[in-house]
Amino acid sequence: MAVSIDLGHRDNGQPALLDLEELLATRLLVQGNSGCGKSHLLRRLLERSAPFVQQAVIDPEGDFVSLAERYGHLVIDAAEQTEAGLALAAERVRQHRVSVVLNLEGVEIEGQLRRAAAFLDGLFAADRPFWTPLLVVVDEAQLFAPAGGVDVAEEARRASLGAMTDLMCRGRKRGLAGVIATQRLAKLAKNVAAEASNFLMGRTFLDIDMARAADLLGMEKRQAEMFRDLERGRFMALGPALARRPLAVRVGAVETESRGAGPGLMPLPETPVEEARALILAAAPAEAPRLRRPPAAPPPDILAQLAAARPAAPSALPPPTAEEAAARRRAQLAILRSILEDPGAAFRPAQALLQDFQLRCRIEMLPGRPLDLPAFRRLLMTVLAGVGEALEARPEWPEALALAAALPEDRQGAYLLLARAALEAAPCPSDLAIARVLGSVSRGRGRSALEFLEKQGAIACRPDAAGRRVVTLIGPGWETAPGDPDAAAA
Repeated sequence: MAVSIDLGHRDNGQPALLDLEELLATRLLVQGNSGCGKSHLLRRLLERSAPFVQQAVIDPEGDFVSLAERYGHLVIDAAEQTEAGLALAAERVRQHRVSVVLNLEGVEIEGQLRRAAAFLDGLFAADRPFWTPLLVVVDEAQLFAPAGGVDVAEEARRASLGAMTDLMCRGRKRGLAGVIATQRLAKLAKNVAAEASNFLMGRTFLDIDMARAADLLGMEKRQAEMFRDLERGRFMALGPALARRPLAVRVGAVETESRGAGPGLMPLPETPVEEARALILAAAPAEAPRLRRPPAAPPPDILAQLAAARPAAPSALPPPTAEEAAARRRAQLAILRSILEDPGAAFRPAQALLQDFQLRCRIEMLPGRPLDLPAFRRLLMTVLAGVGEALEARPEWPEALALAAALPEDRQGAYLLLARAALEAAPCPSDLAIARVLGSVSRGRGRSALEFLEKQGAIACRPDAAGRRVVTLIGPGWETAPGDPDAAAA
C-alpha cells in the first residue's frame, strides 16, 4: 500500500508529499538552528503518519507528549523508570505495536543518554516475529550521538552513541526507520548522519553547517548562503522519499499543541518600587518548607499498561529438559561450524563472530536465551579444537574441561586441542594448527602457547627418534602420537 504524507506545500503551490514506504527504507535527517521549525516539522510528520505506522518518539524536552490525547500514544516518563524497565518496555512496545513517547524531561543529561540507549536497545533486541515497521523519531539527536566528547561519563556516551548507530546503520532489516533532528550537523556523529538518504535542511548560520548541508543536498558551495535566508518553517528537501532534486518545502499546520513553544511578549505590571521591594525581599515564613517542588507521586506501572494492551506471553518459561538442552547445543554447534567453514572466520574477533552467531540463531528461531560472550568463547574453543559428540560423551572429557578451566582463557583452546589429540591417539598438532585455535596465523604464536603450557606444568613436550613432537598432559597422563610441528594446519 503506497502512502504519501502531506508535509505542506512547495513554492509553486503544489503539495509537498513524502513517500512513507520509501522513508521506512531510507531514513530521514532534519537539520536547522533553534527556532527554525524542526519540532513543528516532526509533529506534522508524526500526526500525518500516525494512522499508518507505529511510532516511537525519543523526546528530551517533553514537547511531544500532547500526541497522547489526540492519537493515543502511550507516554513513558523516563524519570520514573529504571534502565532495565525501559529496555523491557521497548521489547513489549514492539510485541504489542503500541505507539509511545519516551519523555526524558526532568532527567539530567547523563541519565537521558543511559535511558535512551536502554530503550533503543530494547527496540533493537526484539525477536524476529516482531520486526514490524516502526518509525523512531529522535529530537535533538546531537545529544544522543555527539560528534565529540561531552561532559558525561564515557560509558553513558558510548552506550547512547552505539544505540543510535545501530538504529541508523542496522535498524532497517529489523523494521526500524530512524528520523533524527539536530540543531547542528557538526555536533552530530558522522556515522549516524551518513546513513540517512532523505534530508530536510532548515535555516542555519554557521559556515561549517551551511557547507555540510549544501554538500548533503548536492549543491554548490556558493549556494550554501541560501540557508541563512530560509524562513521559519521552510526547508530544503532532497531524497528518494521526498524529491530527486533539492526543492523548497513550507511545512503545513499541525493539530496538536507543542509544549516547547517560546512565550510571547506581554507588558510588565506597573508595580511601585516600594511594593516590589516588599514582595521580593520579604522574609520567608519560618514554617515554610524549603522545597522547590512537591514530592513526586508514586510512578505509574508502565509495564502493566503495556501488558494490558494485548495478552502477553507467560513471563517465566519452564526450564528446558535434558533432551531439549542437548538438541539446542547440537543446533548451536552446527550453526557455529557453518560460520567457521569460511577459512577466514577463525581469525575474526570473538565479538564479531558472536554477532553473526546470534543473527543466525534468530534466523533459525532457536529457542532459549542467547549466549553471552564467555559462554560463546567456550563453544568457539570447542569447535576450533575439533571436538565432536563422540569425544564429549567420553568419561575423560569432563576432566579435560576442568583442567583447561584452570588456565588463562586465551590458552584454553590450545590445551583442548592437545587433549583431543591425546584422547583420540592422533598426531600432535602442528604449531600452525595450535595458532589457528588461538585466532592467529603465526607459527610463533603456536610455539609460545606450548611453551606457556609447559611452564605452567600442564603439559610436557619431547621429541621421538624421528624428531617429531610428542605432548603428554600432566595429571591424566594422556599422550599424543608423534606429529610434525612444522606441518600445515588441517
